[in-house]
Amino acid sequence: MSYLNNIRTFVRVYELGSMSAAGRDLRISPAVTSSRISQLEDHLGVRLFQRTTRSLAPTDQGKTFYSAACDVLEAVENAEAQVINMTDNPKGALYIAAPLGLGRRLIAPQVPGFLERYPEVKLRLRLTDRKVDLTTEGLDLAFFLGNPEDSNLRIRKIADVRRVLCAAPDYIARRGHPKDGATLLAENHECLNLRFPGAREFQWPLMTAQGPERFRVAGRLESDDGDVLTDWALGGQGITLKPVFEVADHLRAGRLVPVCEETPPEPIQMACLFTHRKGQDPKTRLFMEYIIEKIADIVSAE
Repeated sequence: MSYLNNIRTFVRVYELGSMSAAGRDLRISPAVTSSRISQLEDHLGVRLFQRTTRSLAPTDQGKTFYSAACDVLEAVENAEAQVINMTDNPKGALYIAAPLGLGRRLIAPQVPGFLERYPEVKLRLRLTDRKVDLTTEGLDLAFFLGNPEDSNLRIRKIADVRRVLCAAPDYIARRGHPKDGATLLAENHECLNLRFPGAREFQWPLMTAQGPERFRVAGRLESDDGDVLTDWALGGQGITLKPVFEVADHLRAGRLVPVCEETPPEPIQMACLFTHRKGQDPKTRLFMEYIIEKIADIVSAE
C-alpha cells in the first residue's frame, strides 16, 4: 500500500505542479509528500521532478511515468470497484462540486439521506459558481448548469431547467416593466450579472420570434455569487437571470416578478460531469443516481 500511496502522491504533485498543493489535497504534510516522492525516485532510480526553491517541473522520465502511473491507479480502482460492488457497501471519500444555488437548494438537502443509506461513505461538498477542473482539483463529480467545454469528460444529463428574468416590484415601479429583450436594452435597464473568469452570462440568451438571440446586457452590479444577485434583485437593484428553482418561492410570494415575458430565456442544461474512471467508482455512480432520482422531478416541476 505504501508504494501505491507514493504513486498517488506523485500523480497529484504532477497534476497540481506543487508539493504543497498536493499535500493539501491529500491531507498530508509537505514533509510526507516530499518523502513519498523521494522514495519513489529511489525505487525507480531516476529523477521524476526537477526541483528548485521556486519551481518544480517533471523530467522526461516523470512525464513517461505519469501516464503509466495513471493506468496503474485506474486498474487498482477498477478492481476495488468490482469488489465493492459485490458487497454493495461502498466506502471512502467523495469529492463533489456544484454551483451555489444548485448546491444549496437541491444537492445539500439530499446528502444526509445518502449518507444514511451508505454509512461508510464520507462526502466533501464544494459550492462555487466558478468553473471547476475535476482533474486538478481532485473531484469525483461536478454538477453544473450549461454546456461544458471539455469534451474529454463524461456528461450525465439531469434535466432542462427553465429560467426567468425577474425583478422586484419596487424596481418595476421605478424603472418600468420591459416586455422583451429589445425593450430591456432600449430602456437601459440595470442588469445584475454573474461574472467570474470565463463567465458569459452577461450575454443573456432569449427566445425571440426569429429564434434564439443573445442580448449583451450591462449594469452597475456584478458578482460571482448567484445568491448575491438574488438578494440585490429582491432589494430593487435590477433585473436578474435565474433558474426558476432558485427563485420559485420569491415568484410565488410576489417578491420577484417575471419581466420580458415575450422573449423568455432559453432553458439551461443541468447535468453531472465526471471522468470515465470516476464514473466506474460505485460510490460516485450511486451518489449520482441518488441525486438524479431526488431532484429531477423537482426541477422539471418548477
